Amino acid sequence: MNLSPSPDRLFPADPGTRQIARRLYDQVKGAPILSPHGHVDARLLTANEPFPNPAALFITSDHYVTRLLHANGVSLDDLGLARFGVPSSVSPRSIWSKLCDNWSAFAGTPVRYWLESELSEIFGVTETPGPATANAIYDLLEAKLATDEFRPRALFERFNIRVLATTDDPADDLAAHRALRADPTFAGDVIPTFRADRYLTPGAQGWGASLDALAAASDIDCSTYAGLLAALRARRRFFLDNGATSTDTGVADAGSEPLSDSDAERIHSAGLAGTVSTADAIAYRRNLVYRSAEMSTEDGLVMQLHPGVLRNSHAATYAAYGPDTGNDLPSVGSFTRPLSPILEHFGTHPNLHLVLFTVDETVFSREIAPLAGFYPSVYAGAPWWFLDSPAGISRYRAAVTDSAGFAKTSGFIDDTRAFCSIPARHDTSRRSDAAFLSGLVATHQLDEDEAATIAVDLVSTIPANTFKLSL
Repeated sequence: MNLSPSPDRLFPADPGTRQIARRLYDQVKGAPILSPHGHVDARLLTANEPFPNPAALFITSDHYVTRLLHANGVSLDDLGLARFGVPSSVSPRSIWSKLCDNWSAFAGTPVRYWLESELSEIFGVTETPGPATANAIYDLLEAKLATDEFRPRALFERFNIRVLATTDDPADDLAAHRALRADPTFAGDVIPTFRADRYLTPGAQGWGASLDALAAASDIDCSTYAGLLAALRARRRFFLDNGATSTDTGVADAGSEPLSDSDAERIHSAGLAGTVSTADAIAYRRNLVYRSAEMSTEDGLVMQLHPGVLRNSHAATYAAYGPDTGNDLPSVGSFTRPLSPILEHFGTHPNLHLVLFTVDETVFSREIAPLAGFYPSVYAGAPWWFLDSPAGISRYRAAVTDSAGFAKTSGFIDDTRAFCSIPARHDTSRRSDAAFLSGLVATHQLDEDEAATIAVDLVSTIPANTFKLSL
């Protein structure tokens, strides 16, 4: 079978509405990509080395792919993941064959859509992956990856990426970001994002070592709670000076009750001594979520918050392969009551932009949209992770638009480590939004000119405003 994605994919089945969707999509299909939340390493672009092989590019580095193959009986060893820190000896061609042998497992999933788009539109693959075509497709991909046209910088330019945000530890020196900003041959902005999760919970594995790293980076003693706050403030300023516009916080829940300085100092000391209780560690973490919002009112960094994920749910997989291997799972979310301390004190502060993400889509209409529909500081984060499918995007728009409209949303979030999936993911969103808007036009809730303006805003001014991007 030929691999030939339809130009009308994701558009409505009704011919008249589909024509509207086509016209709306035409307004945005070539627009520059703004990616304000992602996980591509900036060093990929400073080094600009060829991608090692098709398996590393499409499979091993993408937990969206590995998790579903694992669910269908393929071991993570056979997919090339390092086990207990030991690099895999499985051949890249063998890994690639596992994807092709199990191509049908991805039918109907967004991963299938992304892979088909990447293979056909970026690499010119014309055959559908399968056991009979695996070797030929691998050979074609391998040959193209060896050329300069398929190095990271050339693809960055080809993808028309205007802004690419990375995810970075507060102790990171951001050398790669500075190198890219100073390079006159590199077009586009690669900006860091301040991710302080590992400093939030005293007693957690590696917490003390993280404090030591932060102290070394900031030249501020972090053996006290006051020292930690001072170091975090200093590093936020460093990130701002190096182009950052936002922070990112992933926590078990959105609790944000502040502590007194004396209570926080007591818990900090207990954490260093190894005697902190679970309840105190949670209280300390929630206090630092509150302090993060407080710092955002001071320095203006956008605060992204995504609670409600059960990290590393399968202990044996985590022990063998480490984090980000596909066994993080959704949990029930809640925002209104847990965030009441932040919103009571800072919800109308002009410096605060609080972008709320969830993997529990029931809270889109119940909590996130109403919050965004009242508080100037709150924005409804795009569907991501388990929800960034065409159907998920449609449900999000239907759930959020009634209460919050379009302007109080975040723009699309690709949230990916898989570099070549960036244009495919953004195209999915653009097509899905064109389909949603075409329905509003067909039912006479919008005229087509206004729908076209909104479609353009969703990929330009809306994410730029939400994330304070300079375009």
